[in-house]
Amino acid sequence: MKLRKELWFGLSFMALVVILAGTVLLRAETITQGHLGLLMLSLVVVAIMLGFPTAFTLMGMGMVFTWMAYDRDVTRTLDLMVQSAYKTMANDVLIAVPLFVFMGYLVERANLIESLFKSMHLALARLPGALAVATLVTCTIFATATGIVGAVVTLMGLLALPAMLRAGYSVPLAAGSITAGGCLGILLPPSVLLIVYGATAGVSVVQLYAGAFFPGLMLATLYILYVILVAKLKPQWAPPLSAEERRVKLPPLTERLTNDPTSHAVLRLLKGRRNADVPLSHLLKQIGMAALPALIFAAIMIPSYQAVTTVKVEAVYDIEEIGASRSSASSSGGLAEPPSEGGLAEPPSESGGLAEPPADPDEPAEAGSLQAPPGAEAEPAAASGEPAAAAEAAAVDGDATAAATTQPAPTWWWVFFAISGALVTLFYLFLSFARLEIFKMLLASFFPLMLLILAVLGSIVLGLATPTEAAAMGALGGMLLAAAYRRLNISVLKESVYLTAKTSAMVCWLFVGSAIFSAAFALLGGQALVEEWVLGMNLTKIEFLVMTQIIIFLLGWPLEWTEIIVIFMPIFIPLLSHFDVDPLFFGLLVALNLQTAFLSPPVAMAAFYLKGVAPPHVTLNQIFLGMLPFMGIQILAIVILYTFPQIGLWLPQLLYK
Repeated sequence: MKLRKELWFGLSFMALVVILAGTVLLRAETITQGHLGLLMLSLVVVAIMLGFPTAFTLMGMGMVFTWMAYDRDVTRTLDLMVQSAYKTMANDVLIAVPLFVFMGYLVERANLIESLFKSMHLALARLPGALAVATLVTCTIFATATGIVGAVVTLMGLLALPAMLRAGYSVPLAAGSITAGGCLGILLPPSVLLIVYGATAGVSVVQLYAGAFFPGLMLATLYILYVILVAKLKPQWAPPLSAEERRVKLPPLTERLTNDPTSHAVLRLLKGRRNADVPLSHLLKQIGMAALPALIFAAIMIPSYQAVTTVKVEAVYDIEEIGASRSSASSSGGLAEPPSEGGLAEPPSESGGLAEPPADPDEPAEAGSLQAPPGAEAEPAAASGEPAAAAEAAAVDGDATAAATTQPAPTWWWVFFAISGALVTLFYLFLSFARLEIFKMLLASFFPLMLLILAVLGSIVLGLATPTEAAAMGALGGMLLAAAYRRLNISVLKESVYLTAKTSAMVCWLFVGSAIFSAAFALLGGQALVEEWVLGMNLTKIEFLVMTQIIIFLLGWPLEWTEIIVIFMPIFIPLLSHFDVDPLFFGLLVALNLQTAFLSPPVAMAAFYLKGVAPPHVTLNQIFLGMLPFMGIQILAIVILYTFPQIGLWLPQLLYK
C-alpha cells in the first residue's frame, strides 16, 4: 500500500528525532531509564504535532515504554494499563464534563445568541467600536453559558463578522474580537478545562470555579478597553454606527404615546389626557417593565443585607477545667471540694451516732426539738436579693446575646450596594422609550442566560451543590430554555446528545491516555530526572513561575490545551510544593495562559473555526494578524494576576476560609 507524502514526512521526522536523541544518549556518561522517559516525552510531542491522535499516541507510547521498563513483561504492562484506565473511570469529578457539554449544546441551539447580539449592540451603540464591544460582551456571556469555543466562534462569525464588515470595520480587528471573545469559554466557569485541571492536579473544582471568575472578567474587560482605545485612536478601523443603525423601532401602541423614541418614558406612562387612546393594559405592562430594575435591586439587596449582617450565635457553656482553682466557686456558694486532709469524717458525737444541733442558750426550747442554726435570720434577706441579682445578670446576658447576633455590613457589600444603586438611578434618569424597548429585548435574551448561569455557578460556589449536581441541573435548565424558545425537538435533542457523547469520549480517552503515559513516565524515572534538573537550577519562586509559564506559552503554539494539561501538568504539579506555590493559583495562571492554545498559530483552532464561516476575501493571515494584540493582552493579564494574586484568590478565601 502506497503511503501518503504527509505520512512519509511524519515518520521521517520522528526517525530524525530518534536519531538525534540516540546521539545525545550515546554521548551521556550513563544512560538511565529517566533518559528513556524524556525520549518518550519528545516522541509524543512530535507525534501529536504531526497530526497523530493525542489519546492513542499517549496510550501507545506509554505501553511501549512501560513494556521496555518491565523487561518485556506483557502481564505487568497490561496490569498497569487496566489500573490506569480504572483510576480514570472511578474519578467522579469527570461526570460533570458530559453534563456541562450537554447544557452548552442545548443553549447554543436555543438560538439566543442572535437576539443577544442585537440587543447588546443597540444597548452599547454610543460607545466607540460598539459592534466589536457588543461582540466581546456577547461572547463573554455566551461562553459562560456554553463553554464550547468552537460553537461560540462559529455563531459569532456568522452574526457579528458580516455586521462589522458592512459597518466598515478593519478585518483584523473584527476577526480578533470574535476569536478572542470566543476563547473565553475555556477560562470562565463552567469551563471543562478547569474540571480537567482539577482532576489532574487534585484541586477542588469548586474553588477553581470561584477563583477563575474575576480573572475571566478581568481579561474580558481588558479586551473591551483595547477595542475602545483602538476605536478612539483609529476611528477608520471601527467607524461609529449611523443614526439609522442605532434606531429602535417602537411598537404601534407605544408610538401613540410619543413620536420621539428619545423622550423620557416615566412621566408619559402615567394615565392622562395625552395617552387617553392607549389601552390601560398596555400602560400597566410598560410600567411593570420599567419598575422591574427597582424590584430586582430590592430583591437582591434586602436578603443580602440580612445575610451579611446576621451572625449565628452558638451556645457557650462555662465549663471549668478539671484541676482548676475552685476558690471563686466556693466563695459564691458553689460546691466545694472536701478537705484534703483526712478525707471525709463523721460528725462528732458523744454516743457515736448522729446528734441534734445544740440549742440556743438564750431561748428555751423543748427537749428534742430542732433549733435553727446560727445566722439563719440573715439568710432570708440574702435569699430575697438573689432573684433580683439573677434577673439582672440574665438581662445583661440577654443584651450581650442580642448584640452578638448582628454585625455591621462589610465594605464590599456597601461598594456593591453603591454601584448597583447608581446603575439603577442612571437607568431611571435616562429611561427613554427606545431604552425601554432595548431593556425588553435584553429581558428576552440576556436575563434568561444570566439566570441559568447564576443558578448553576451560584449553587457550586455557595456550596449548595457539587459540580456534578449543578451540571445536571444546568442540563435540565438548558432543556427548559430551549423548550421555552420553542427550539427543543427530537432532532435538536439527538444532535446534542451525539455531540456530547463525541466530546466526552475525547476527554475521557485523553484521561486514560494521560494516566498510562504519566504512569510510564514516573516508572521510567522521568519525573525524578525533571525534578532533579529543575531543583539543580536553584530557581526562586518567581523564576520558577516565569519558566513554567513561558514553557506553557510556547507549547500553546503547536499543542491544544487538552494535550498541555494531560501531558505536562503531571510533570509540573509535583514541583509546586518545592517552591511553595499554591496549586489553585498555579491553575489560574495556567488557565489564563492556555488562551494562547486557541489564539496562536499554527494550531489556533479559533482561527480555523472563523475561517470556515468567513467571507472568501477574509484570509487566514488577516485573522492571525488580528489575534496578535489579544495575545499580548493575555500576557498582560497574567502579569496582573501574578502581581495581584487576590484577584483570583479573594473569592475562594472568602467563601471557603
